[in-house]
Amino acid sequence: VKQGDLLFIIDPDLYQAKLAAAQAELVSAQAQLNRTQAELNRADQLIKKNYISKTDHLRRKTERDVAQAAIGLKSAGVRSAEIQLGYTRVTAPIAGRVSRNTVDIGNLVGEGEATLLTTVTQYQPMYTYFHLNERDLLRLMTLRGEKAQQMGHNSDKDPDQELNIPLFLGLADEKGYPHEGELDFAESTLNTNTGTIELRGIFANSEKPERLVPGLFSRLRLPVGKTPDALLIDERAIGSDQSGRFVLVVNQENKVEKRPVTLGQRIDGMSVISEGIKADDRVIINGLQKARPGSVVNPTTATATAG
Repeated sequence: VKQGDLLFIIDPDLYQAKLAAAQAELVSAQAQLNRTQAELNRADQLIKKNYISKTDHLRRKTERDVAQAAIGLKSAGVRSAEIQLGYTRVTAPIAGRVSRNTVDIGNLVGEGEATLLTTVTQYQPMYTYFHLNERDLLRLMTLRGEKAQQMGHNSDKDPDQELNIPLFLGLADEKGYPHEGELDFAESTLNTNTGTIELRGIFANSEKPERLVPGLFSRLRLPVGKTPDALLIDERAIGSDQSGRFVLVVNQENKVEKRPVTLGQRIDGMSVISEGIKADDRVIINGLQKARPGSVVNPTTATATAG
């Protein structure tokens, strides 16, 4: 549906009657104001010739003021009735897709509590929420600062809204991160229990039919800086235990060694290794189940590439 499309009509008869009554009361109040104003105008002339007392003149002025105030009250009553009548035409608040209706013709709705009629889900654009740890957040803040300086932005402006920090998304059946969006929102504080902050990305989702559907599991990639001469290894080579992440390498004697590693960004099935191994180390990728630290193996050398 499009924004503003009519979805439901609630029986308007009762509300039309209330509007007609409110309009009639406004007409009556206007007539009362006209009468009291005319009497006040006449009293203004009479009091100049001392034909009436000041008390009588004040009474007529008070009656006019009361009638004038009634106009505002009755006008508000008409406006309220118009709003109530408008609620009988339920339109789509946003563009999107409509779920099944939860009520049928003839069902009673409202009666002092809200009634769910249907659900409209927005597809364009599509939002995704994710969490970023403190270390990566600091790197992102550094990236924002560098971009702001490059574009000549003042520090009092919001870089998120103007610097278009890119964000990439991939679905479970997709290779890599083919959907490009941008960072749209960041929470104001970190969660002290998890040490993370919630961020939101926005994606156009302009494909027909739309590829991004609410509730789908997705993978996100948020570039938070450049790593010159980054050391990449296949994610299949990375293991984990109680002590943290590790890889198995083959030394010069063809013996298996366990090396703890510090991971960086993930790029197309590869992970950046910040600490733990060197570029000339031989990392075991296949046959990890058979390799044990200290055992002797007969390795076959292969070249790993990102893609």
